[in-house]
Amino acid sequence: MNQTTSEDTTIYKVVVNHEEQYSIWPADRENALGWKDAGKSGLKSECLEYIKEVWTDMRPLSLRKKMEETSSKNSV
Repeated sequence: MNQTTSEDTTIYKVVVNHEEQYSIWPADRENALGWKDAGKSGLKSECLEYIKEVWTDMRPLSLRKKMEETSSKNSV
């Protein structure tokens, strides 16, 4: 059996939510509720590479803020 793999030529966009979590979405579709464009589009591999560069802290924004508050209170 001969299987051929087709290359994904879909253009994606990088989206980000209010918790600063990133994802990719087909560029020709409306963003899902709660997600906005992050300003990057391209092939899937390009978008994933961009996310790898910018999303360096996987914790949601609310958790990061809570941890900063706790840290500030403990250092006083």
